[in-house]
Amino acid sequence: MLDRIRVVLVNTSHPGNIGGAARAMKNMGLSRLVLVQPEEFPSGEANARASGATDILEAAQVVETLEEALVGCSLVLGTSARDRRIPWPLLDPRECAQHSLEHVELGGEVALVFGREYAGLTNEELQRCQFHVHIPSDPEFSSLNLATAVQVLSYEVRMAWLAQQGRPTKMAKLETTAMLDSVPVTSDDLELYYGHLEQTLIDIGFLDPEKPRHLMSRLRRLYGRSGISKLEMNILRGILTETQKAARGESHKRRDD
Repeated sequence: MLDRIRVVLVNTSHPGNIGGAARAMKNMGLSRLVLVQPEEFPSGEANARASGATDILEAAQVVETLEEALVGCSLVLGTSARDRRIPWPLLDPRECAQHSLEHVELGGEVALVFGREYAGLTNEELQRCQFHVHIPSDPEFSSLNLATAVQVLSYEVRMAWLAQQGRPTKMAKLETTAMLDSVPVTSDDLELYYGHLEQTLIDIGFLDPEKPRHLMSRLRRLYGRSGISKLEMNILRGILTETQKAARGESHKRRDD
């Protein structure tokens, strides 16, 4: 589905921005790059900035006109940072992504068009777009780097696509012991822990077995609310073991004295 969305860069002057745009695209799952009269391409600087996305640069289509870049597209969205004299349907990046995916779902081809670093798209080029897309940056410093603008729209496309596919938009951090950290502790493990905890509290003099005062019941309720994993249980049991060692060492020391 995402391969029906192409990124079109018009008359890019800095090859590093082409590489940066390619990297932004690959990060978000887009792969089709079309370059309209780039001032310098191919380029070692573009490859360096792509940083692993050179396959997108190698597959990039280079054309002479915007018309060629838009062949086969039924939805064209042009980025615009400036106020224009002629009113035009305007979208923000999130709306742009939603429109793009709705169009692709119907079998259409979509072009996201980005203009020159120094001047953006001309009025004539923007009039070839059904919608203009405005990134709502701070008006006090509204000029975005070209690769950054590509990243913003590519990100919104990916977020909309993930939502459409019913996929998660965030992933839990994984540790080297991630499996243990994701597996909940069993009730028998908890019972072993409560026995260990009770004995440790007795060893350090915190719990009087003759007058428990519902301490263990309250602790059971506390731990029961915590959703402890196997990894966390291992940590807790380790703390108790070391606490008991320290308590025994202190007891031996007092007897020796």
